[in-house]
Amino acid sequence: MAGTESAVAPLVEMSGVSLAYGRGKEQTLALADATMNIAQGEFIAVVGPSGCGKSTLMKLVTGLLPATSGTVKVHGEVVKRPIKGVGMAFQNATLMPWRTTRDNILLPLEVVEPHKRRFRANRGEYVERVEKLLASVGLGGFGDKYPWQLSGGMQQRSNLCRALVHEPEILMLDEPFGALDAFTREELWGVLQKLWMERRFTCVLVTHDLREAVYLADTVYVMSKRPGRVILKREIELPRPRTLEDTFKPGFVDIVHDLRDRIHKEHA
Repeated sequence: MAGTESAVAPLVEMSGVSLAYGRGKEQTLALADATMNIAQGEFIAVVGPSGCGKSTLMKLVTGLLPATSGTVKVHGEVVKRPIKGVGMAFQNATLMPWRTTRDNILLPLEVVEPHKRRFRANRGEYVERVEKLLASVGLGGFGDKYPWQLSGGMQQRSNLCRALVHEPEILMLDEPFGALDAFTREELWGVLQKLWMERRFTCVLVTHDLREAVYLADTVYVMSKRPGRVILKREIELPRPRTLEDTFKPGFVDIVHDLRDRIHKEHA
């Protein structure tokens, strides 16, 4: 109809969300009145001081923790329990040392429906999926290697593959490159950007690295010190694909400095 516009609802909606741990006098407010919308296919990064509730926010979105107040919605439905269609990767790769790289990546398909019921009859199809993922992150031919035979960067590439193998709608990343050296970390920024541009999953990255946040994200949210509040939403209007060379250009550096200044004010 003329004069009307159809608005696409966000995939994730957080409205005035707070979370308190403990009870009574022992209660600690970790997150306070957080509001955030995440569009389908958007890549967001959440930055802020240590202990500001960045990881707590991820647990609320995925339903691993219930909000004390406010609402969290995914696809317009209030989140009351752990949601489906989520992949997660953390700072430590947590690969099982007795399983090969291929079998580590296959693990979600063995336990997540609808793949679980199809796994034995369709193992060959799933192995092919794993091999394609491994090739896409530069690990073609490493499926038979065990985690202890891989470098830290290779283990984290495998970890990303495991988080994505069941084709989740939302990928949650909690400091996934924090334990790696600077060169490996920067290399994996490119790997993750490539995966996201190919697959367009919705991604939530928690990080302390402001360069990482600006390199990867469409939108960066800055949180205050505890209790965590969203104090700034900064859209990153830089063209993709982004390169390491871009991180030294004035426009990129200015964004990083602006974000750093805002965070430092929280410590003042």
